[in-house]
Amino acid sequence: MAGRLVEISGQRAAANLTVAFGLVLEAQKRGEVTAWVTLQQSTFYPPDVADSGISLPHLAVVRVPDTRSATRATVELTRSGGFDLVILDLGPEAMRDKLLISKRRYPSRLSIPLLTKLVGLARKHTTAVVVLTEKSERTSSVSSLISLRAETRRNKDAPCELEVAILKDKKRGPGRLHHEVCRAPAGLR
Repeated sequence: MAGRLVEISGQRAAANLTVAFGLVLEAQKRGEVTAWVTLQQSTFYPPDVADSGISLPHLAVVRVPDTRSATRATVELTRSGGFDLVILDLGPEAMRDKLLISKRRYPSRLSIPLLTKLVGLARKHTTAVVVLTEKSERTSSVSSLISLRAETRRNKDAPCELEVAILKDKKRGPGRLHHEVCRAPAGLR
């Protein structure tokens, strides 16, 4: 995913977070520097993240008031060249508050000029930029600039089983499925 703009979506944010923190854990194990950008009204539960093996002191977290500020912060973190993975967590509030959907039902609140800049910076610095959204696979991507789009799903009968479906991949094509069994956080065991 290095040098790409990726969208991970799903109807249950917890599956998105599980997959995204799996990416953070992989990056940290390789010695890569990671950052998490989120809206002020949304965040993850740090004890569960730490319990999964992620080093919180080595995860830069930026909390901002709105989607535009989140996109700008992601651009600046990527521009710095100091991060190998930047997660832009828009959370369920973005869809509920219609931050990503215009009146014409096309994603438009994420600034196209900022996203274009972000794509160029991700390529230049070989940074993986992952945008987390909560929506169904029938809802269009946040932008046509997304290089890889995946949808996460939890197994209703086995909540610790995840499926990640590749809906769009400009390099390899769509259609792949990845199955993963995750460990439930301490609060759910």
